[in-house]
Amino acid sequence: MNVFDDSRASPELRTALDAARAAAEISRDYYAGNFTVTTKEDLTPVTQADVECEQKIREIVLERFPEHGFYGEETGRTRDDADSLWLVDPIDGTKGFVRQYPFFSTQIALMRGGEIVLGVSSGTMMDELAWAEKGRGAWLNGERLTVSDIHDMDRAAVSTGNLKSLAQSDGWSRLGEVVARADRIRGYGDFYHYHLLAAGKIEAVIESDVNVLDIAALSVIVTEAGGVFSDLNGAPVGLETRSVLAANPELHAIYLERLRGWIT
Repeated sequence: MNVFDDSRASPELRTALDAARAAAEISRDYYAGNFTVTTKEDLTPVTQADVECEQKIREIVLERFPEHGFYGEETGRTRDDADSLWLVDPIDGTKGFVRQYPFFSTQIALMRGGEIVLGVSSGTMMDELAWAEKGRGAWLNGERLTVSDIHDMDRAAVSTGNLKSLAQSDGWSRLGEVVARADRIRGYGDFYHYHLLAAGKIEAVIESDVNVLDIAALSVIVTEAGGVFSDLNGAPVGLETRSVLAANPELHAIYLERLRGWIT
């Protein structure tokens, strides 16, 4: 089936989709620039939109699943003992949002027993709503997603993220070998290159300096589209993940052999 069947969505997925749509209404209203910006201790910006989006998501999620834990970019973590933990970045790409770049998104994922089992990625200003649930495929605006079948490095389109931290690493030259072989190199960034990867429009994403809240939902979307999503050492996504290598299975194995071990 290539069109999403709403009847197959779990209560958790319905909740995540409802929360993402509610957050999109808030972020869209603020996007024109009528908001205040403050700086957090880590020197990253936070806006009213970040805070209000997370409050709305948290309200919707915990009203329906009060026994679950919640880990949000702005409000922190609750219920450390909960087996089910929601991972939320209300506006991933706040720096871009502040400057009115359309590449920001809302990221909502559910981790159960240490495994990410559900993800929703809402690219509000680009009208892209992607979601996935373990064992039920990945979808973008209701159409099923599948990674590409290009397995040759010379034909692969590769997108990179956070090049500054990649360039400061000891393995910069290893990445250079990948770049030199690729058919096309871009830096689509944030949520967008993962949507492209899951849709089979590019073949790989290489990224560093991430937070699990940035990529948890995207990891299950890529995986359910048939891809492989790990850190640059090949480890599965967890709460401590700080880098990404995502690709179709054949290219993931090739790139991992070249890149493993040079960054954490």
